[in-house]
Amino acid sequence: MIEMLVVLSIMALGAALVVPRIGGGAGVSDGDLKSSARKVATGLRYARDEAIARRRETTITFDLADRRFRVSDDTRDHELHPKIELKLYTAQSDLVDERRGSIRFFPDGGSNGGRVTLAGGERKVEVDVDWLTGRVAILGGGEP
Repeated sequence: MIEMLVVLSIMALGAALVVPRIGGGAGVSDGDLKSSARKVATGLRYARDEAIARRRETTITFDLADRRFRVSDDTRDHELHPKIELKLYTAQSDLVDERRGSIRFFPDGGSNGGRVTLAGGERKVEVDVDWLTGRVAILGGGEP
């Protein structure tokens, strides 16, 4: 009986050490990170569809500090999880300042290209925009 208690104690101690590492860091769950990546990808796809449908350039502007984005001609701000860290890689001409920048989509479906990186602790997901086709893809933990 004592041996069984010792084994259960060791298992409980091991679980207490392992479970926080599986759940991730910085207060951002895997689900929150993936959900935010899908939200960004959806916004980018919407901006591309708008550019094609309206036959004019459409931009999606990211506010990295406030963790939100907006598609041109849309009055809504789309907010992301407050603890997710955002980075934007885009053309130099589309960076407003260190906190804001845009990705542009053209009427033919193409784009200036770019990447939005969402990070929570050591985990990260990248949403990539192909410059030639405007195709949006989630890399590193989301949909293809």
